[in-house]
Amino acid sequence: MYAPRVFISMTMVLLVFAVSAYFISGSVSTAFIHTLICAVILQAGYFIGVLYLVRREKQERDTGQPAEAMVAKKDNRRDGLRADTAPNVPAGDT
Repeated sequence: MYAPRVFISMTMVLLVFAVSAYFISGSVSTAFIHTLICAVILQAGYFIGVLYLVRREKQERDTGQPAEAMVAKKDNRRDGLRADTAPNVPAGDT
């Protein structure tokens, strides 16, 4: 994640949220409090996202394979099939 882009995006989201909260409530103090709550929720989500990325990277380094490969291997239910099965099937109209 590119930090300046994240900060600018979060600032823009909070600005739009503050303006919309002001128009909905009509009170500057209520809009300010709601915007602060929104900022805390955004920061918590960002922190959880970073923790997830770090955890996934650690698992990838521990196993020596990419995390996507681990998920693909877990979801693959046809591991017992031979790879040369398709050429043995007759390809004709019967």
